[in-house]
Amino acid sequence: MLRERVAGLVALVMLATTDAARGEEAPLPLAENSISFDGVKLHGAVDIGFQYQTHGAPISPYFQGGSSEIVERYSNHSVFGVTPNNLGQSRVGLQGDFPVISDWSVGFKLETFFNPQSGELSNGLKSLAQNNGKALNEQTTNLDTSVAGQVFQQSYVELSSSTFGKLRVGRQNSLLADAVALYDPNQASQAFSLIGLSGVTAGGGDTEDRRVDDSVKYVLTYAQRYHLAALYKFSDGTQGGTTLTEGTAGMDVGDGAINAYVARTRDGISASPLSASQVALLPSMGLSINNSLAATVSDNLAYALMGAYRVQGATVSSGYERIQFSDPSNPLAPGYDDIGDYRIAFINNAAYPHDRILSVYWLGAKYPLTTAWSVTAAYYGYHQNSYGDGANAGCYSNVSSTCSGRLGAASLSTEWNITKHVDCYAGLVYSQVHNGLAYEYLHTTNMNPTIGVHVAF
Repeated sequence: MLRERVAGLVALVMLATTDAARGEEAPLPLAENSISFDGVKLHGAVDIGFQYQTHGAPISPYFQGGSSEIVERYSNHSVFGVTPNNLGQSRVGLQGDFPVISDWSVGFKLETFFNPQSGELSNGLKSLAQNNGKALNEQTTNLDTSVAGQVFQQSYVELSSSTFGKLRVGRQNSLLADAVALYDPNQASQAFSLIGLSGVTAGGGDTEDRRVDDSVKYVLTYAQRYHLAALYKFSDGTQGGTTLTEGTAGMDVGDGAINAYVARTRDGISASPLSASQVALLPSMGLSINNSLAATVSDNLAYALMGAYRVQGATVSSGYERIQFSDPSNPLAPGYDDIGDYRIAFINNAAYPHDRILSVYWLGAKYPLTTAWSVTAAYYGYHQNSYGDGANAGCYSNVSSTCSGRLGAASLSTEWNITKHVDCYAGLVYSQVHNGLAYEYLHTTNMNPTIGVHVAF
């Protein structure tokens, strides 16, 4: 069924045209190297490669990264195979921009994500559901995400003016997702970046908010150097009770730029596979194992500061985000309708007896060795406080997930731009978890040497 949906979309987009974007989002209007027909453009990309992991799990045909890249609880044994979307997401889409009057124009974007190694629509939540009831050492790669098999990952209309800014309405990236794509040294690569693979940073605490339905975004550039933007996600869409409010302000500074962000999430959802005991209860609840999941719900408050600067040919990028997780002020009920037609059968509305504080930080640089060859090195880290109660209050060990803990990930990668349409790449990430962030992990380290090719049009 999913293959038929992909085939149908490809047949549709062959009627029109566009340019390629490797990052989270391409600006309107598009560059000149696109295929166009009457103002409508087709763009796309295919990214595929080979990867070895020292401690991983079987590669998923549905999760958009294929493998977990960073060490996960279920990371078990060495894995070698074909992985998709390493440098950038494979996609196909339509985009257009039409002048209206004076400097005003109307544009749109429709974009679908797919996994080229399997021919399936990218669907992280299906990767979770496929592991319902399985023990950790039996699981395949599975991570929560905003990509849940929807036909379109970007689907919006835009009204823009060079004087008054841009107004977008529909399904689109959050402001923090745009920021990660801009200020990540690895440009949100899923194979070489912690914050590119995990949507926690880009989602303000919950990866399902990396891209949001039923949202309005306003972006303004003043005097060609000052940047302001705001986003609001309404609660009456497919994400139900979840609301998201974001704002950012920043400016260009010499050869660089800096931006500050704030994000407030109500009823943010972090989904996971069901345990064996939860699966046994599904028939009595009238729910199916195929689309039922568990979830932790929280209210989140995030602050971030990110910047980049060019120095002696290199682009140095850095960022810090502080995310505060609290129990939801509006608890959700079991059976809740999540994105992609998935149901949250079991809900934890009381995961945070005390506020959890997660700090995310990174520093890296991209250096051009030649006009076509570059190398990128970066370090990413997580640190959480101890937020448990009782015997686990103040703990600094791996006896509980509520203990203080940290995660570190160091990456080194290189990219060779063969033509304006073809990039070859190679690199690796070494990751390690400690204490509370290592709770119930089968292994605490992973390394993922990866090579591949990214073709875009």
